[in-house]
Amino acid sequence: MVKFSQFWLVLAGFYPSILFGQTTPEPFLPSFFAGYPHVRDLALSADGKEMYFTIESPAKDFSVIAACHLSEGKWQEPQVAAFSGQYRDLEPFLSPDGLHLYFASGRPLSGHDAGDVNIWMVSRAHAGEAWSDPLPVDAPIHSDKDEYYPSVAANGNLYFTRLSDDPAQKEDLYLCEKKDGIYQEPQALPPAINGTTYEFNAFIAPDESYILFSSYGRPDDLGGSDLYISRKGPDGIWQTAQHLDVVNSTRIDYCPFVDADQLRLYFTSERSAVPGHFDKPLDLPQILWKFRQPAHGSGRIYSIDLKEVIRPD
Repeated sequence: MVKFSQFWLVLAGFYPSILFGQTTPEPFLPSFFAGYPHVRDLALSADGKEMYFTIESPAKDFSVIAACHLSEGKWQEPQVAAFSGQYRDLEPFLSPDGLHLYFASGRPLSGHDAGDVNIWMVSRAHAGEAWSDPLPVDAPIHSDKDEYYPSVAANGNLYFTRLSDDPAQKEDLYLCEKKDGIYQEPQALPPAINGTTYEFNAFIAPDESYILFSSYGRPDDLGGSDLYISRKGPDGIWQTAQHLDVVNSTRIDYCPFVDADQLRLYFTSERSAVPGHFDKPLDLPQILWKFRQPAHGSGRIYSIDLKEVIRPD
């Protein structure tokens, strides 16, 4: 199977004009999602048989990481992940080898205020085995600010979200490089990615050839927050981020995840197809049916074929 980063992104990089497809993202609809208030932060294992995602309360006061497995082509009923359920946990990310799972959590950490969100990790020796007890990531990233949305490349480089160290900035994306097995001090990503507004929730390609992220407040956004992509050029420098308009809506679109083997982009959206009025009066069952459709304003997972997102001129 041709990898996205090895074909479509490279191919698109040869063209100055990028055309975006006309197809619409589809709701990712395991049957159990319908009963959850907010669903977000999807992570799939490389073999496609494990899924981790966040379930949030209606007001987003509390969140838990759920896990489920694929059996005979069907997703089984999710369970609270063994390491979650007591504290506010969210944003799971599986390392490319599937042996480490990173997540953001407000669980207690020595020297930090109650509720301070930091990056934690669980490990296992082999895929399919039980996870270890959670430990804070052994990297110099834990500050008095909240750290969110870990994403890790194949070489161990750690990307995450935090309020900017620059008072003129807002939320930014940071990189904590791993050299000789040791994490270096985090550095903000360059202006090609970090603007003067909000940049958050980044997915890094395993080979670091591209990064997908959310941003809010840019001149070309459609409302809420939108998804953007930046590629590394032949010189290793990040190129100016581009707006993924075929994916985005007027509501919040965020939390990207790429299944490189199946060439699919997954993301969270709070888009709504519930109209402000109807052509004729509806009875209560009809109205409630409208409210139960996937696009009804709550967080739901959507996906789209990557070849429909980026294609050459």
